[in-house]
Amino acid sequence: MLENIRLSREGGSIIILDQTRLPGEVSYLELKTREELFDAIRLLKVRGAPAIGIAAAYGYYLCAATDKDQPDFFRSMDDAERYLASARPTAVNLTWALARMRGCLKRNALLPREELVAELKREAVAIHEEDIANNLKISEYGLALLHEGDGVLTHCNAGPLATSHYGTALGPMLLAAERGVKIRVFADETRPLMQGARITAFELMQAGVDVTLICDNMAAAVMKSGKVNAVFVGADRVCRNGDAANKIGTLGLAVLAKHYGIPFYMFAPLSTLDMDTPTGSGVRIEQRDPDEVTELYFKQRIAPEDVKVYNPAFDVVDHELITGLVTEAGIITAPFEENFEKVLGKYKNAEL
Repeated sequence: MLENIRLSREGGSIIILDQTRLPGEVSYLELKTREELFDAIRLLKVRGAPAIGIAAAYGYYLCAATDKDQPDFFRSMDDAERYLASARPTAVNLTWALARMRGCLKRNALLPREELVAELKREAVAIHEEDIANNLKISEYGLALLHEGDGVLTHCNAGPLATSHYGTALGPMLLAAERGVKIRVFADETRPLMQGARITAFELMQAGVDVTLICDNMAAAVMKSGKVNAVFVGADRVCRNGDAANKIGTLGLAVLAKHYGIPFYMFAPLSTLDMDTPTGSGVRIEQRDPDEVTELYFKQRIAPEDVKVYNPAFDVVDHELITGLVTEAGIITAPFEENFEKVLGKYKNAEL
């Protein structure tokens, strides 16, 4: 598996795999400033809710290391947090990771500055290592849902490059390949940014998984043909009632799966739960550049000049359409709010 994000050896920069260049080129970028990290997140050079959170944690640490001698250090860190949080508004892991880093800052505020920065580095590394462990747990729970010969449909990319290792929705497929369980995967291309075509197909082929790429508007026909036994997708934000935001096009798959009686599972770590947002109507949906629809990834523009374009990055799946949310704590089913509270309560008690 390719490594998508890490601190440099000396700890003075973040090294990321530039996902905008896949699959044609494996290219790494070195990010040294908050502005470079902001652009990398905004332009999807690093993408996927957990990976964005990891990048933000490392970025917060780098800001502290850079600004540690400033007399207005704590104000500078507040500014850095707000700036990085604005890079992409929908994925909750971004703000979750930054809030966790802020908590570390507050707990250690009275330490000498060098020691404080060292604590922030340890916290960022811990966030990364915990994601690796959580991905394996999520993947194991997901694999338990699959049987030899099953067909799985997925959308966008929720593999190692969107997280840290194994991934979430792709994790069970990668584990299946490692353990000799034969499954078939249908990967939506995922217009307009083509994450399914460029990244999911790339990752699954590297792992030896039987993957077939389909256009987004072929999903209904593939489901109707009986080739799909389950739909596995990621999630960027899960609301208190179970509504869940994911890459645009996910809602349509959920509606189709309900119609054809196919289980629809969303995969995400518990850090993606947003208990402060009651329902999906409260999720701010990112609107992106119209050029992504009209000309990006095409040799020439495919739409008339000045045509109006609607380009939301995400849609929200109604909780009634979700069979279960696969997390590191297990598979959570309806009633979602009640069961989220139970799971989160157990985790808090375990930490105490």
